Amino acid sequence: MKLASLFPAPLPTAPSVGLLLLRLVAGIAFMFHGWSKIQNPFAWMGAEAPVPGILQALAALSEFGGGLAWALGLLVPLASLGLFFTMAVATHVHAVVKGDPFVGHAGSYELPLLYLVIAVVLMTVGPGRFALDTWLRKKLG
Repeated sequence: MKLASLFPAPLPTAPSVGLLLLRLVAGIAFMFHGWSKIQNPFAWMGAEAPVPGILQALAALSEFGGGLAWALGLLVPLASLGLFFTMAVATHVHAVVKGDPFVGHAGSYELPLLYLVIAVVLMTVGPGRFALDTWLRKKLG
């Protein structure tokens, strides 16, 4: 197996611009969400959290590291997988455990579900032409 096969094949230019914008905006947003959590990785959800501290730390790392990976277009399928699972747990906690509505001002599962869908899109379509993954695929390949 060639190392280049780890990186998705590039798409044409127009869809790649859309994917670049999606990766940049969602990636930078994730970095902001993750950065505040990394400051207190094992307890950012508080004492009454329904999620153990180790999973809180993994979520913080997934959000910051995955956001950085999306913004750079580096290892996007792997970052998307981590963010998918993180957002699946977040969606479950908001929708099932807390009983939050889909859309609401204080607590909802709209945003984690949206990020989950973005992760699925990037896992299935790839990061597009304007990504470090594409450059690495050419160099390794």
